[in-house]
Amino acid sequence: MGQLQGMQGAMEATKDRLGKIKVQGSAGGAVIVESDGNRKVTDVKINADWKEFDKEEWEDVVWTAVNRAIEQADNLNNIEMAN
Repeated sequence: MGQLQGMQGAMEATKDRLGKIKVQGSAGGAVIVESDGNRKVTDVKINADWKEFDKEEWEDVVWTAVNRAIEQADNLNNIEMAN
């Protein structure tokens, strides 16, 4: 039972550490998405200079930036969980 509690404590400490680490995903500079190591999106920045995008293009760059940020967070999460 003590070993299980120790493992749970270690997992919580890892989650806390991951929550403090920030990663970014970008889509051509039009959109930058920030996520923490727990895969939670924490910030989205949109470059106002890209006004010529239509709705579909904006949807594409937003999804691309989000997916890239989550991919970075996944990589970080996998490394932390392996330790």
